[in-house]
Amino acid sequence: MSTNDFETDAESEHGELYDGGQITLEELSTHLSAIELRLRQLARAAETPATPIELSATIQTLRNIAGQVRTADEDVARLVAIVEGRVPMALTFPSGEGWGAAAVGTDRETHGGPAIIPTARQLLWLSDLTGYKESAATTTYPEAMAGVPRSVLLSFESKEASARREKERGLAVAVEVLKIDCERCQAAEGERCRTKTGWAAENTHATRLREAKARVDERLGYLGPNPVAVAEN
Repeated sequence: MSTNDFETDAESEHGELYDGGQITLEELSTHLSAIELRLRQLARAAETPATPIELSATIQTLRNIAGQVRTADEDVARLVAIVEGRVPMALTFPSGEGWGAAAVGTDRETHGGPAIIPTARQLLWLSDLTGYKESAATTTYPEAMAGVPRSVLLSFESKEASARREKERGLAVAVEVLKIDCERCQAAEGERCRTKTGWAAENTHATRLREAKARVDERLGYLGPNPVAVAEN
């Protein structure tokens, strides 16, 4: 098993992290704080190893990672307060562009597309902006998101999840290709496609590749790299 295979298997074992079908921000914060504590405990334990080895570099690495985890936890804890509506938020970005329901149907001119589903960084920024303009009108996350279509909320997928699924799909297609005979070059099952002179090729002929993708997408329930299921309105 390769390192990448091990990482993929390890990432798939996440059921114990969830109370429900998806992880909540509060759960995420709790797990991050537990990880930070464990890392600091390990760093302290490594100061007195059973075998006489100087582990200073390892100890510092553990403490540095613990510090990064703490920062991540602090940000997530702020997001918990934001999504619960306990934090005032700026109505717009400094450019005047709205977010949440106010961004539906708009073309955002700066910082990418419309911020219908804001990023964590954008939410933290919007909460910070209220401190610079105390007299400005504010909103809350629940208020700003109330008018976002349900279909948009249900179809949301993080960039990381999309990239992971696209990678998994690509690996599945590469396996499926070798289960199909190629009509173009007559490569049999288990054989790579060949050039006209009989050399094995790295690329796959379009018809064979298209059939492999169709089989994989039907099996996974994807429309290309995306889910076939249409979210409710």
